Amino acid sequence: MKDFYILNKSDNPTPKYETQGSAGFDIRANDNYFIEPGETILIGTGLHFIVPENHEAQIRIRSSIALEGLCITNSPGTIDCDYRGEVKVIMHNLSKCTIVVEGGMRIAQVVLNKLPHPNLRNIRDISEGGYRLLTTDRGAGGFGSTGKN
Repeated sequence: MKDFYILNKSDNPTPKYETQGSAGFDIRANDNYFIEPGETILIGTGLHFIVPENHEAQIRIRSSIALEGLCITNSPGTIDCDYRGEVKVIMHNLSKCTIVVEGGMRIAQVVLNKLPHPNLRNIRDISEGGYRLLTTDRGAGGFGSTGKN
């Protein structure tokens, strides 16, 4: 794998893996934020990544932050390999109290994921080129179609 580069424009330490077995590395809030109950805000990190080609950096909530009532609304968030802007985290307060996120607080973790990038093929007609949508037991059943338990 190629290297993963981090440009750190914050006053926080550059991220690192906390243990040899860590799947991801933690990222920190760059400023102080007050998140009201039910509010969603964008938290800056001051970090810019160069993600290796054919990879994505997934932004996930830290379990200790989730326990306080915060969630990442688009979890896992994706940082594409061609994005060079500041990494920001969309956080939502699920609790009934205002949550204070202080600058320097570890708010999320980044996990690198390799992408297979298969060839995408358009089928205009299900009989075209011998391709067809095979039937399954589930069919077009969507949300809740496999049951609740």
